[in-house]
Amino acid sequence: MERNMLDTRIVTQIGFVVNDIEKTSQAFADFLGVEKPAWSLTDTIDKTQGQYNGKPCPSRAKLAFFHVGDTLDIELIEPDDQPSVWRDVLNEKGEGVHHIAFVIKGMQEKILKLERNGMKLMQKGEYTGGRYAYIDCVDQLKTIVELLEND
Repeated sequence: MERNMLDTRIVTQIGFVVNDIEKTSQAFADFLGVEKPAWSLTDTIDKTQGQYNGKPCPSRAKLAFFHVGDTLDIELIEPDDQPSVWRDVLNEKGEGVHHIAFVIKGMQEKILKLERNGMKLMQKGEYTGGRYAYIDCVDQLKTIVELLEND
């Protein structure tokens, strides 16, 4: 495996898939001693241009974020029932840690580098202000890695 694959070591997010974002976000809020954040719904496919396993991905999810450090967020994800990396992990493994995320520059270059090293693109899409990609790093790193590139 190549070294320094992402040109960063700063984890910006730890993502969890959940069945009930209201219940889980309240539990995290109580645990952390903070207000429960409002959740938001991901955009529709016409905006995200989402792809899952190389096919259009109309899946949507409710997202809630807890800011737990200068650069770290805990992200809660409640996916809809459409096929997606979120739904598959929730169905196959249940609730819990889904990914760790890094903010990167050069999305396509990073995806190609990871794929050369046996880490395959699972899902990608756009969001207001940037793009994301989920990479299957389970064999190597025991988790999914999310790449976030902000404009």
